Amino acid sequence: MKTVIMAGGRGTRIASVANDVPKPMINICGKPILEHQIDNLKACGLTDIILVIGYLGEKIKDYFGDGSRFGVCIEYFIEDHPLGTAGALFKMPQLTEDFLLLCGDVIIDVDFNRFIAFHKEKKAWASLVAHPNGHPYDSSLLVTEIEAPKMAGGMPVDTHRVIFWMAKEDERLYYKNRVNAGIELISPELLKETMKNFVPRHPETPDKIDLDRDVLKTNIGSGRIYAYDTPEYVKDMGTPDRFFEAENDIKTGKVNAHNLKNRQKAIFLDRDGTINKMVGFVTKPEQFELLSGVAEAIKAINKSGYLAIVITNQPVIARGDCTFEQLQAIHNKMETELGKEGAFVDAIYVCPHHTDKGFLGERPEYKCDCDCRKPKPGLLLQAAKDFNIDLSQSYMVGDSDRDVKAGENAGVKKAIKVRENMPSELLNVIKEIIHK
Repeated sequence: MKTVIMAGGRGTRIASVANDVPKPMINICGKPILEHQIDNLKACGLTDIILVIGYLGEKIKDYFGDGSRFGVCIEYFIEDHPLGTAGALFKMPQLTEDFLLLCGDVIIDVDFNRFIAFHKEKKAWASLVAHPNGHPYDSSLLVTEIEAPKMAGGMPVDTHRVIFWMAKEDERLYYKNRVNAGIELISPELLKETMKNFVPRHPETPDKIDLDRDVLKTNIGSGRIYAYDTPEYVKDMGTPDRFFEAENDIKTGKVNAHNLKNRQKAIFLDRDGTINKMVGFVTKPEQFELLSGVAEAIKAINKSGYLAIVITNQPVIARGDCTFEQLQAIHNKMETELGKEGAFVDAIYVCPHHTDKGFLGERPEYKCDCDCRKPKPGLLLQAAKDFNIDLSQSYMVGDSDRDVKAGENAGVKKAIKVRENMPSELLNVIKEIIHK
């Protein structure tokens, strides 16, 4: 598979770090950003690379040459005038099969083979890497299709099919923190389909094409655009602050550690009474109140290298007090409020079941003795499978004996009980964990 890297950026916002080289050639921890990317690609067996160069492109060509010095094969596409983020793709006759597309100014460490397997399974025209980040309010977000349960007592299924692209400028209230990370697998079929109805937005430069607006967003209706969720490290170098943060993350090993080929560590968190104020059953977003200080605790997890994963019993579904759609709205509010304070959770796992019967409007299909309701460990075990988590190096934190027992049953390193509605206690526990 070929990899195309857009490496022509000027880097005007990061000029204080380096202004005499193109942005992909800015040195970080001893080598250019672009070389870090090539190392990642090579480790995944992706050695056939096309670099799209423009501004100061000769500096990139002089450094990398044909790629043989780095164990890869590199060819170049030179933009003699700006073609946007996708224009060059329509001028490369060698793109006859699905290809990987990267921006050359992003620090990454991704298991691309997992990503490729997902793309092939979905038979996608495009698969987009998506992840939560600490600033979703100014990021493009992907909304995906949720299918109703196919069997009694089942959970709704996220098909990962993108149904809406929420741009930065779009009005938004509550949303899932699922940010478009700017890494794509693309089929030539998508390029062909785009050209059928393409109308240039820049008549003076008709070959200038924007990947997001002209290619991806316009083809969402095909049902062939998918979001690939991952907690792996993807950070753009758009500002000096992000540059220095990524530099520190490389030095501490955080960047490589998050690659899903490596065993992960997680801090599992209960929801009600731990993250949000316990006020009885929460059945609608306006009842959800994030506890003061919790965002700071979760932000500390994000910076530590542990995954932050919510594990929650929600018997409101079985009781008939809340629909799955309402529960998703509640969790969207949680992710939105956390994001406003620079924090995020990597995943949310829910048990909708409950064995007690006799409630008005209850849903009999969810009245069962399941494997996922805490204190049973089913949700933790599923998360461990999904994210390659080493449970023996992970923690469970919650405000009930059920939480503690679920963690112990899953085999976590330690399960810790905090007092209900005590955010300062949660923060202290998190600090103690990550500083051990």
